[in-house]
Amino acid sequence: MITFQELDAGKVVAIDKPERWTSFDVVNRLRLVTGVRKVGHAGTLDPFATGVLLICFASATKQVEQLMTMEKEYVATIELGKQTDTDDVTGKVVAEKAFSHISREQIDGTLEKYRGEFYQTPPDYSALKVKGERLYKLARQGKVTTAAPRLVTIHDLRITEFALPRVTLAITCSRGTYVRALARDIGNDLGCGAFVQTLRRTRVGPFRVGAAMRIADFERDYCR
Repeated sequence: MITFQELDAGKVVAIDKPERWTSFDVVNRLRLVTGVRKVGHAGTLDPFATGVLLICFASATKQVEQLMTMEKEYVATIELGKQTDTDDVTGKVVAEKAFSHISREQIDGTLEKYRGEFYQTPPDYSALKVKGERLYKLARQGKVTTAAPRLVTIHDLRITEFALPRVTLAITCSRGTYVRALARDIGNDLGCGAFVQTLRRTRVGPFRVGAAMRIADFERDYCR
């Protein structure tokens, strides 16, 4: 059981974000359900993605920056042979290339390049700001603006399923790592293009998806 008093005293709740919800949709829904005025999240998940989203209530919102620095784990299925403008399944296909000749060994070799520290260029469609403007807003206006590469770290990167054109990856990474950009770069290295078909965040620091609450469960267990 979750009580208003408990949340209002300051609490972090791990929610298993459903597909098609924005991170702010979750925040707004839980603010409405609980009546707690100050609610925030620690680390945006794209609407097509699912998994661990940390929701901070009341004084716990002061922990947002600290929580965002924690290591993250994802399971991502990427599709080879196509590029989209958003680098994910929601975007428009902008290029198609042959992929059937690519082997698991080739992909394994490519992944080695992305283990450890490297500079990653964020996707054109992202919430990062360049000169005060969100990149995704500029991209929708047809303005080509590229964010500066950022140093990220991938601690673990491996194939868990291989069934062309789809390849599923397990990823453990630092703050600021874009899985969509990783898929884009892997596709470019392989010469066939790639985008993220599905994305699930399975862990943020000690918060694991198996212990995260669905929104319906939260609403059922909440007691004002």
